[in-house]
Amino acid sequence: MVTLVLVDVQKDFHPGGSLAIPTANEDAERIANLILQSPMTKISRIVATMDSHQSLHIAHPGFWISGDDDNNRHPDPFTLISSQDIIDGKWKPRKDIQIPVTSVDETIFDGLKDLVSSDDDDDDGKMIDLYKYSIEYTKRLESKGKFQLCIWPEHCLIGSNGHGMVDIVFQAIQQWSHATGGSVEWVLKGEHLLTESYSALEAEVPVNTITAFNTNLQSSLQESDQLVICGQAMSHCVNYTTRSIVEYWPKDQLEKITILTDCASSVPGFDDASTTFLKEMEECGVKLQTSTELFPE
Repeated sequence: MVTLVLVDVQKDFHPGGSLAIPTANEDAERIANLILQSPMTKISRIVATMDSHQSLHIAHPGFWISGDDDNNRHPDPFTLISSQDIIDGKWKPRKDIQIPVTSVDETIFDGLKDLVSSDDDDDDGKMIDLYKYSIEYTKRLESKGKFQLCIWPEHCLIGSNGHGMVDIVFQAIQQWSHATGGSVEWVLKGEHLLTESYSALEAEVPVNTITAFNTNLQSSLQESDQLVICGQAMSHCVNYTTRSIVEYWPKDQLEKITILTDCASSVPGFDDASTTFLKEMEECGVKLQTSTELFPE
């Protein structure tokens, strides 16, 4: 069974979108051609992940205001916010954002009781103290050694045009569905306001069971004879989705995983992350191929 994982093939990551990758349209054309090749039954299963955010997400400008003036100025896109920045008062979360404590599970995110702003005994009435939470969240993010909090342009807002899959690939997967009798499996990520989800299998800092590692998805992917991964962006969501899969994949079977190097591109300015990612994946046994090499005649 060949499983094709399409990571975030969404309009906001393509030219004209709010977080556009210049060569994403060419990637999408190659993805569509791969899906539509004859016979389409070579691909047994398609899993499509979708970055899915709301406007006031912790990694969007609107969540934050400057702490050193009264202008309610938001950080510019691509601003990095460290835990020390918050402690020093450089940036602070908006006070009018109200997030119930019940949106975070203390069995997943320990220490939650220290981050509550209300003295109400009823959990349903308690709100998270976003200032305390933001310091703790950024510390946990930094402790993993991968990221500081990066503020991205608002992107993939649920219900927006930019959230949708690019037309050429959407049309291709519909044709695949009708030709094979299979249905695309959709995986949403990034819906929780208080954590980031570069990987489709787990949030960077899990805060509840939904954002914890998706063992069911991982187990089902491991049933594949060949797992093929592509989409946007090679530097971020393709990178960390693949890393999550590889971490829990049997180490003697990593040759079953293929990254399509001509069907994914980096966010501008993050090419080094892609280079490092591909090098490390190849060294551990993952295959690197182009879309034309995947199914040789």
